[in-house]
Amino acid sequence: MSNQAQAEKISNGQGFIAALDQSGGSTPKALGLYGVQADAYSNDAEMFDLIHGMRSRIAQAPAFTGDKVVGAILFEMTMDRDIDGTPTPTYMWEKRGVVPFLKVDKGLEAEENGVQMMKPMPELDTLCERAVSKGVFGTKMRSVISAANADGIRAIVAQQFMVGEQIIGHGLMPIIEPEVTISIADKAEAEDILLAELTAALDILPEDQQVMLKLTLPSKANQYKSLVDHPRVMKVVALSGGYTREEANAKLAENTGMIASFSRALTEGLSAQQSDDEFAATIADSIEGIYQASIAG
Repeated sequence: MSNQAQAEKISNGQGFIAALDQSGGSTPKALGLYGVQADAYSNDAEMFDLIHGMRSRIAQAPAFTGDKVVGAILFEMTMDRDIDGTPTPTYMWEKRGVVPFLKVDKGLEAEENGVQMMKPMPELDTLCERAVSKGVFGTKMRSVISAANADGIRAIVAQQFMVGEQIIGHGLMPIIEPEVTISIADKAEAEDILLAELTAALDILPEDQQVMLKLTLPSKANQYKSLVDHPRVMKVVALSGGYTREEANAKLAENTGMIASFSRALTEGLSAQQSDDEFAATIADSIEGIYQASIAG
């Protein structure tokens, strides 16, 4: 039953999806921004303990509830850990009303044809089975587009949908994330090619299947409005991609029907040194701003 309730929350809930899925590669930077420098830990295990502490603190903050945060994307290790003595996915859904998703990709291949494809995921079926057993609703996987190269973008979309089909087979909702790098000169052109490829892939999905899309905030407002309205799409969410929270919120508000799925922009301004009251106030401001931008469209 919770699966149906979770689908309803994502489809119709007001709010945004928090991305709490920094991996081994991006964790040191995330911790550094949080005020925890590299000399605070001596190995990966200690580093992951510290980032889990940050994520737990966010999840337990009074403002972090399903009223404004409809979902949260978790790192595999986060899914396997507890918050306040409760398994994280269960804590998110039952205690906070937040739908849990799991990051499943294993990182990126070297760039070819202006894109970085996802590395192979030989353990994906096992990981999906574990996610289902832990009450996770969906998954997220990222690849990167750094040029308006039609062959590269076509290959990225094909890979995303092929893996998405495998994930749907486990009863999970895949978030397909072909990120367009925000600093490239031909970003708008890349987004036009991406729109065409995504539309073609969605048009051939079976009628009883849906996916979600996680896309870079586009150069042209409402670039992806046709995807927001597509019957095979449950939700289109936006990544902040390196924009500041203020920039990301302003761009998001221009895109009707898109909601945020921010990571760094969500945690901007948070610090390990803050008192619980200061931390709670800072995350509440962050949540409120992203929420307002998400519902503005």
